[in-house]
Amino acid sequence: MTPHTLYPDGLPSPRRYWSMATTMMVIAICVLDSTIVSVALPSIARDLDTSAATSIWIINSYQIAILIALIPLASLGEIIGYRRVSQAGLIIFTIASLACTLAHTLLELTIARAVQGLGAAGIMSVNAALVRFTYPANTLGRATGINAMVAAVAAAAGPTAGAAVLAIADWRWLFAINVPIGIVAAAIAQFSLPYTERAHRSLDYVSVILHVATFGLLIAGLQSLIHENARPGAALQIGAACMFGMLLIRREIHRPAPLVPFDLMRLPIFSLSLAISMCSFFAQMAAFVALPFEIQRLGRSVVETGLLMTPWPVAVAFAAPVAGRLADRHSSAILSGFGLIALSAGLVLLALFPEHGTAWDLMWRMALCGLGFGFFQAPNNRTMMSSAPRSRSGAAAGMLSTVRSLGHASGAAIVALLFSTHLEGGTKIALTTAAAMAAIAALLSFLRLRRH
Repeated sequence: MTPHTLYPDGLPSPRRYWSMATTMMVIAICVLDSTIVSVALPSIARDLDTSAATSIWIINSYQIAILIALIPLASLGEIIGYRRVSQAGLIIFTIASLACTLAHTLLELTIARAVQGLGAAGIMSVNAALVRFTYPANTLGRATGINAMVAAVAAAAGPTAGAAVLAIADWRWLFAINVPIGIVAAAIAQFSLPYTERAHRSLDYVSVILHVATFGLLIAGLQSLIHENARPGAALQIGAACMFGMLLIRREIHRPAPLVPFDLMRLPIFSLSLAISMCSFFAQMAAFVALPFEIQRLGRSVVETGLLMTPWPVAVAFAAPVAGRLADRHSSAILSGFGLIALSAGLVLLALFPEHGTAWDLMWRMALCGLGFGFFQAPNNRTMMSSAPRSRSGAAAGMLSTVRSLGHASGAAIVALLFSTHLEGGTKIALTTAAAMAAIAALLSFLRLRRH
């Protein structure tokens, strides 16, 4: 067998393990870079002589670039091969990370972060598809669980990792550490990632433009909702996004392999799993934004806050691989449903946390949330990927990453809006809202039982 062989049911070992190591490594640095920079914004603003409000674009440019590029790059992956898109994305991400390290103005850093986001989108858009072609179908749940664990832990550990780097080094090292990791990952990817069959069609550039306009304006509008004086403009942006979205739907809805996978959304299992992901990632991000404020309101320091939130990612790291293995033999609807009930219960308990509660009381509630989230994510991701035809694995992977980003963006925006409208008790309302969204996701998960 040559490296270019198309394997029908997963790669042979040890190549399989090298491929999985690559996909885990690259998804970790992409997800980590979406959250690790947040704690460094004050330092970056001072160093680049800019305002705190303007420095937010260092985060926004990365997130917007990812969201608008995920689905087009997933479609491109079906056309030219998933490994090509992933490798190109990794090279762009690594070069852009070096550019971030060398930036001397806010404009330079923001542009470099946007390019870095495009590279991350190339990686994230086809990551789940590469996992599907790396492992045999009967162990897809196990592989998905490991991948979900890495992504979830990277997202949750970002602020803590950022604080650790800043304790011993300049903020530029937050980006510099990506360069050697990217070089190593690119070298391993060259001989390990699977080759896949390519679709015989071209990329629809008109649909790409409509997609970019829709999601770019939507995310910009959601983020503008945070600022009270910008809300009229935010409403216009969201309205324009809806208009472009309708044009996109009209153009794409009847195509056999559309850019936005409406063909997959006609599958009840797939569309329900999408809705579950959206609600769950909304709940996760709403909690991650609200909890630091609530914990510090209770008199804990920044360092203590990071430590007290640690049980969440630790519990995810434990639960996701276990849930993934179970999903290969048992109903994902039940596993995800009970996981989401646990997540909702944990968030309710955090919203009701007493003023004089102990650190232990807080930590076991965090662990309950993490266990619940871990049991939701891996089985749900497995269902999404396995319900799509193998030829549409790229589209399924792109949607999986897109709903995660949309859930995170909308969750953060709604919490910021709640903070601005409820000066007292905003964190508790945000946690209650997150619990309600997790409960809705649990209900949707159990509805999938009727589809089998």
